[in-house]
Amino acid sequence: MEAAPTPMLARLARELPLGDYLYEPKWDGFRCLAFRNGVEVELRSRNGRPLARYFPEIVEALLALEPERLTLDGELVVAGADALDFLALMARLHPAASRVERLRAETPASLVAFDLLALDGDDLQELPFEQRRGRLERLLGEARPPLALTPVTDDPDVARGWLDRFEGVVAKQRDLRYEPGKRAMVKVKRERTADCVVAGFRWLVNRPLPSSLLLGLYGPDGGLRHVGIAAGFSEARRHELLEALAPLVGALEGHPWEHGFRLPGSPTGRLKGSAGSWVPGEMEQDWVPVAPELVAEVAYDQLDDLRFRHPGRFRRWRPDRDPRSCALDQLEAPAADLAELLP
Repeated sequence: MEAAPTPMLARLARELPLGDYLYEPKWDGFRCLAFRNGVEVELRSRNGRPLARYFPEIVEALLALEPERLTLDGELVVAGADALDFLALMARLHPAASRVERLRAETPASLVAFDLLALDGDDLQELPFEQRRGRLERLLGEARPPLALTPVTDDPDVARGWLDRFEGVVAKQRDLRYEPGKRAMVKVKRERTADCVVAGFRWLVNRPLPSSLLLGLYGPDGGLRHVGIAAGFSEARRHELLEALAPLVGALEGHPWEHGFRLPGSPTGRLKGSAGSWVPGEMEQDWVPVAPELVAEVAYDQLDDLRFRHPGRFRRWRPDRDPRSCALDQLEAPAADLAELLP
């Protein structure tokens, strides 16, 4: 078959859809289309980026399967001690072959398969998902690491349990055909929120209104740790924010971040919305300090090392919260038993 140009996508929902659905856990990794044709294997990201050279253990595992022609849809993940380790997965994208070989031993990846698009020359994309799933189970039912078959259930109560303990749930109708590039699945994620201290802001480039809020939470040492930003405001909201922030603008001296906020480096680099580092004298100060007196409830999706991976979403001010009560432990999610999903 010809390679699907892009994987099938999902639309976001906050509640589990009910009806003739099959449910799967949502994985925090790299979406991956895996193609095998004889002795050739390709791994492609959601955007078509080649990944095979970074994950040789996955290539070898696919070559060890009996079928010589197949196309799988799945997720590349790295399992940490008690959670999926997205930063370790990002670190696997290293240009040096020697580093790739070292990392495959130190942080081995798994390919968790959840769909089968082609097998032995047969294009399966027009088949109902339930039938594709059956073929996938026959192919990978006895799979061993680094290949894994994602769990599936038709029981909404089981799916709600996954929703409470993992990143989310993907719901697929039983008769769903594979539609590359279309948001034909349902991605269910609970919105998580944290009450954060607003300790600064950045200006828009083209006019004197806030572009983002710098957020912090107090750690066990009593220091205010920068955890990310909130952004994406409407024009009206920006004016409201400026009105609230202007009276609190002050000098850097005496501010909790007077001496900067230097966080450990991340393999993801400085992603938009992630907590970054700023050191006086080494970097230009591109933010405005404000007295840490305002608390904002902020919605967020994913975390990396107790920092927001993407910009948070401002929900409301929390005048009832003492800023000193806004602690890092708000971001500590219960540990999930990954052995249940990655045997």
